[in-house]
Amino acid sequence: MPRERAGLIRVGGREATVIGDDLQVGDPGPEWEVVNALDSTRGLVRIIAALPSLDTPVCDRETRTFNQRAAELGPDLRILVVSTDLPYAQNRWCGAAGIDQVVTLSDHLTGEFRIRYGRLIKERRILRRATFVVDRKDRVAYASYLPKLGDQPDFNEIFEAARRAL
Repeated sequence: MPRERAGLIRVGGREATVIGDDLQVGDPGPEWEVVNALDSTRGLVRIIAALPSLDTPVCDRETRTFNQRAAELGPDLRILVVSTDLPYAQNRWCGAAGIDQVVTLSDHLTGEFRIRYGRLIKERRILRRATFVVDRKDRVAYASYLPKLGDQPDFNEIFEAARRAL
C-alpha cells in the first residue's frame, strides 16, 4: 500500500495529501502503463513532467515551453508530459496548441504513474507538479517537486540535467 503524506503541498488554500514516495537522484525510473500508446523510450533520455491538467494556464504554459525547447537536445531525448486528463482531451488540446515535440500521456485510467512516481494529490485526484530527468540507463538523474500547483519548473535547470544525462 503506498504511503500517504500530508502537508507537502497546499491546494485551494488547504493542506493536501500526496500518495507515494518522492524519487531521488539515482533511483530507478519506475515503468508505468498509460492509456495512450507510449512508444519505446528505452535508451533515450527522458524529461517527464507531471502536471494537473493541460487545460489550465500554468500547465498550458509549461507544456508549450517544453515543446518550444525540445529541439535543444536533439533526437536522443523525449519529453513526456503526464496528466490525468482523458486522452481525447489531451489530443484536442495538443492540436489546438500546435504541440508536436512533446508526447502527452494520460494517467487517468491506470493511475500507475501517479503512484509509482508519488504524484497523486488524494483530495483532488490530480497530479502534483514535478519534473524528472531519467537517463539512458533508466535512472533518475534529476527530480524537482514544486511546492505549489501554480509554480513553473526551472526549465534551464531541467535542460542542463538532460544535457548531462545525454
